[in-house]
Amino acid sequence: MHKSTCLMNAALRVVAGGVRSHYAVRSRSQLICRSYQQGNSHLFSTRAVSLVRHMEPLPAQPHHQTLLRYADLSSHKYSLIYAFPAIKGLRALSRLKLMQTGITIVLLPTVYYFYLQGQASVSLLYYSTGIAAFAAIMLYSISHYVRRVVGMMYLDSTETTLKVSHLTFWGHRRDICLPVSDVMTVADTGDSKGEVILRLKRYSTPDTMYFSTRLGRVVDKKAFEKVFGTLS
Repeated sequence: MHKSTCLMNAALRVVAGGVRSHYAVRSRSQLICRSYQQGNSHLFSTRAVSLVRHMEPLPAQPHHQTLLRYADLSSHKYSLIYAFPAIKGLRALSRLKLMQTGITIVLLPTVYYFYLQGQASVSLLYYSTGIAAFAAIMLYSISHYVRRVVGMMYLDSTETTLKVSHLTFWGHRRDICLPVSDVMTVADTGDSKGEVILRLKRYSTPDTMYFSTRLGRVVDKKAFEKVFGTLS
């Protein structure tokens, strides 16, 4: 019995030579063997012939060309072309302001509780509410502009993708990749080349970010000018 079983397994593997998945053949072979071992010898030949007849090659798995076309841009090799050293100070300011606002908002319910218990004056209540509102407004204002300050810029080896690093609302670093063809030059943005603050604008969106060639440092002038045009 063991010999006939092995022969049947070999026959099935030969017939299914065009099948790409080895496990599909293996599962079908085990099904036939199980039927034979259970004593259903009269069903053995019929089921084997039926399975072999209906065996069709499984569809080939798609090639990885599409995946490579949309591969993660972080795998590209980038070179630093611009750096803004003060971004570390802005990150510390953003996190400090976030912590201050959080503490103020957490303490505000305590002040209201003491006021309702008659243990706090109305002036203290107004003062605490004003500080909490002012802290929230300042946090939003500071974060609104800090998030738009460019900390670093990188250009990939093909000079077609610009990676821009900036801060998030929580003070963390975030990298975005932009096509160089979508980035406006300094002349297209309307900024003067001698201005302290320059705008990083795109053709596809009205969003604006800011950088400075005076306060910041242009690491690779040649690569930088390929993106933003000449600086002189």
